[in-house]
Amino acid sequence: MLRLLSATSLLTAFSANALIPPEYQEPASGFTAEVEAGLQLNTGNTESSSFNGRTKLVYDTKKAKQEAVVKAYFASDAEKTTAEKYDTQFQSNYKVESGYYFARGEGTWDEFGSYTRLYTGSVGYGFDVINRYATKLKLEFGPGYQYSLPQATDTDPAPEATKDIILRSAAKFEQRIHEYSSFTADLVSENGRENNAITLELGYKNILFQDLAFKVGMNLKYTDVVPEGSKQTDTMTTFNLLYTFQ
Repeated sequence: MLRLLSATSLLTAFSANALIPPEYQEPASGFTAEVEAGLQLNTGNTESSSFNGRTKLVYDTKKAKQEAVVKAYFASDAEKTTAEKYDTQFQSNYKVESGYYFARGEGTWDEFGSYTRLYTGSVGYGFDVINRYATKLKLEFGPGYQYSLPQATDTDPAPEATKDIILRSAAKFEQRIHEYSSFTADLVSENGRENNAITLELGYKNILFQDLAFKVGMNLKYTDVVPEGSKQTDTMTTFNLLYTFQ
């Protein structure tokens, strides 16, 4: 009886190995997620705190790609809140042989910015200029619509929102420096009759462990027309830990 059971087990194992080749791997789900956060606390002569976080979700298949990003930034000192900003972005790409068509929506809530509310919707076409393992470059072009509400000032305590038709252009660059580090640069231009804006987002990522990385980021945005008393250029630098789910 024991010999019969052993022979049956060997036959079952052999059949399974025959059906599943050694090089077989489970198919990729197409879903990835990134979560990053940074916290800064100062005590003593200066008491302040700041927090920034970012979550990115991507679902990529042969025919389409869905990407959603949520960002948050908060800062305060001993007396009051000094910064509070939230960004949401969603883009859906439909792939074709020469590139992809996209639909994109963005929303910004910035209580201390030159514009407290900024909503943008756009559609267009994108394609790969360079698509190699170490170097990637994408370009996107398309029309859009933008709603922006300026910050209230002493001279204009109840400003009216601006509604504008824009042309959105974007260049997305990624360079893998070596196996454990990479550099990204995203340049976005939004040109309309009422206003123009250019945003440059830079990032350097260095992998510490398999799924954990250290990331340095910088975001620079120039807005041509801003309310009285506001600066045209906003800059934000972050130092975060990033975890990737696959």
